[in-house]
Amino acid sequence: MISLDQVKQQIQAALPDAEVMVNDLGGGDHLEAVVVSSAFTGQSRVKQHQMVYGALKDALASEAIHALALKTFTPEAWAVARQTA
Repeated sequence: MISLDQVKQQIQAALPDAEVMVNDLGGGDHLEAVVVSSAFTGQSRVKQHQMVYGALKDALASEAIHALALKTFTPEAWAVARQTA
């Protein structure tokens, strides 16, 4: 099993400017992550997700993370999303 803090640290190691929020959806291996990074600017949603999955590849391969619900935002998109929430 991997801790939520470890997930956050691994994402931030790959995306140093990232604001990362991780929640356990149940069982410790079903997680939800919201990642906000300027590195996502100009990238497709698929590429953004690939960047995060790349940071977590070992945890995903070992099934320490069985399922990951992922939401990615640029800082600008995050500002808009927070206003409409």
